[in-house]
Amino acid sequence: MSKDDILKAIEEKYQELGVPLESMLEGLLWSTPITYWDYIQTDALLGLQTPRTNQPDEMVFIMYHQVNELLFKMILWEIDQVARVENVSAEKFSMHLMRISRYFDMLCSSFTVMADGMEREQYLKFRNTLTPASGFQSAQYRKIEFASTELINLIDARFRDTIDRNSSFKNAYDHLYWQAAGKNHQTGEKSILIKLFDKKYMGDFIDFMEDYNECNLSKKFKQLPDEVQKDKDLIKAMRHYDYTVNVKWVMAHYNAAGKYLGGGDEELEATGGSNWRKYMHPKYQRRIFFPYLWSDQELKDWGTF
Repeated sequence: MSKDDILKAIEEKYQELGVPLESMLEGLLWSTPITYWDYIQTDALLGLQTPRTNQPDEMVFIMYHQVNELLFKMILWEIDQVARVENVSAEKFSMHLMRISRYFDMLCSSFTVMADGMEREQYLKFRNTLTPASGFQSAQYRKIEFASTELINLIDARFRDTIDRNSSFKNAYDHLYWQAAGKNHQTGEKSILIKLFDKKYMGDFIDFMEDYNECNLSKKFKQLPDEVQKDKDLIKAMRHYDYTVNVKWVMAHYNAAGKYLGGGDEELEATGGSNWRKYMHPKYQRRIFFPYLWSDQELKDWGTF
């Protein structure tokens, strides 16, 4: 575009906004050049680490989880690019799914930062200072699950056949698979881990569940024309995403936790107090976003292949 064309386009843009071109141009006259550190907010990011102990490797633990949360935000952003489009094409659907899968691939490979990047002795010293905080309490990860599949697929496997699918979102919330990790199964009493999580996020979660009830990734897939649902590349992308999130990522986390929490007589609880092996392993919880895209044998062997 020529200079005149650019100025004309800018003037038309700001006329629509009700802002005189002269005011906008004068604002540019007094503005300062943008810098990398201002744009990325480097100083703010680097000031967000607050260790609670004198163990140096706690800083690794904090920053690693902060990086995870940034990637979770990127994933939710990508999901929205599919969920909020009225008529999404197979190509666009696949593109965003593969972007999301690449983010989860990064998350999976990054677990070596945890598994090999901290001294176990230091971890065992600072971990109890974090109680009852737990990665279990990542709200963004829960939202990724809500935005990916129908709620029935996130219900505790023991209740899926009997729960009323038309019941309230609150009832669905109370029967989500991860609720079981924070309950005393003899008394039904919720642990402090879950109580704090509920207090902070339950209202937000229920609103989010309702918001994505008809536009989660699984529903968006089912709304596509039949011939598009049979697109091999799209199916491949859906399966890759499902497996990456619900098996590959979970097992990477599971194996990293195993190194620090031990086994046998040395088995330790997670900081939130949950039985982390049964909570995390996909063969127990059977978190599957798109079960209709897997064979009966694959569903039976979920978490073991």
